[in-house]
Amino acid sequence: MNPQLQQAGVRFLKLLGRHSDVIMDAYLGGEVADGQLEEGVEERLKKEGILYRPEQGANLRLRKSVRTLLEEALKDERNRQIDTNLGSALAAIKTLAAHYKEARHSGDYGGAEAYLSDLAEAVYSFAETLRHDIRALWGRINNAFGYVGTINAKIRENELAQSQVSDLLAGLEMVNFQELADIAGDIRELRRLMVTSLQSTLSECTQELGMVQARLLELLGRFREIRGRTRLLKGWLLHQDQHPDYQVGNHAGHQALPQLFNQAEAILAPAWATVHNSQHEQMLIELVDQIKAQGLLERTTSQPQEALPLVMEEVDDFEVAPSPIKQAVDDYFIAVIDSGEEESALGYLARHQLPWDAESWLYQIINGYEGLAEEQRRHFELDPIGEPHPIYSGNFIIRDLSLWLA
Repeated sequence: MNPQLQQAGVRFLKLLGRHSDVIMDAYLGGEVADGQLEEGVEERLKKEGILYRPEQGANLRLRKSVRTLLEEALKDERNRQIDTNLGSALAAIKTLAAHYKEARHSGDYGGAEAYLSDLAEAVYSFAETLRHDIRALWGRINNAFGYVGTINAKIRENELAQSQVSDLLAGLEMVNFQELADIAGDIRELRRLMVTSLQSTLSECTQELGMVQARLLELLGRFREIRGRTRLLKGWLLHQDQHPDYQVGNHAGHQALPQLFNQAEAILAPAWATVHNSQHEQMLIELVDQIKAQGLLERTTSQPQEALPLVMEEVDDFEVAPSPIKQAVDDYFIAVIDSGEEESALGYLARHQLPWDAESWLYQIINGYEGLAEEQRRHFELDPIGEPHPIYSGNFIIRDLSLWLA
């Protein structure tokens, strides 16, 4: 760990917290007026890269990196910026993999570990960027582009989102897993990061982008239908203003009725049998009872058995017994919520004298945590307690689990 870098990061975060009011004013208002800050504070915020002056005489504004951090932390639906440039991220991944292989081949194990850490960060950042873009698209779809007021603006935003989805899909098509596998070779760490992890992420993201694209097309059709009806209504109102003495004619008396007015339902609907009408249920049962079985073989001399009547009976109710260990895990999570303090899994098991072995109990807690919905899981932190394997690197032996509120 670089202590100087850590100290610089701590100072930067403290500076953000100390001037949080000004930063949020700049985020919500777009700028900070001159004279609002003391000269020393203004210079320090500009020096640390938090505020900047775009041109001479203009007010101070937030840096894009700080604005992006706040947009992601606040889940701000106004954020319409999506990074569709996936080619540069893929090129960086390939370059870091080449650096790692070279350092490993030359025996520079310290440099190789540093390059491997940078490569893991690049791969995980690539996956997180994709998921962030998809979340931003879903957020805009779920509120039907509610941050713009007119139908024309909604249609333009929809078309922008469709172009961004197309760019993302085109960027994902650039990923050649055969090339990545050739770069990774027989190095297990590279294959895990560049092939296994990326392939799983891209498969999920591609499937979800297809769902996003279908939903965008559905919304676009609805917006255009609303716009067409609005134009028709505005045209009619304009016609009424220009011709106040206009009287609607007797269109029903015409030989050819315009399709616009031909909206009446048919007097006699076509007849068909329906099995969903409860009034016909008894009649259908009697018809089924009268049907004779048609055998494929020749008739025998023996008399066929009389068909049994079809009787509708009520299905008995049944109840699925809840799992005792799952209920105990739910009680464990509730105990952490009630106490608000960190709780050890094995300590809870011993204190309440639960009948399950430690391994099954730990597995069930992990499954219960992973099974929570995303909005519920982010309220908890689950930390494994253990140590790395003494022989096989990359393996971590879990001895216990610790759960607390995030």
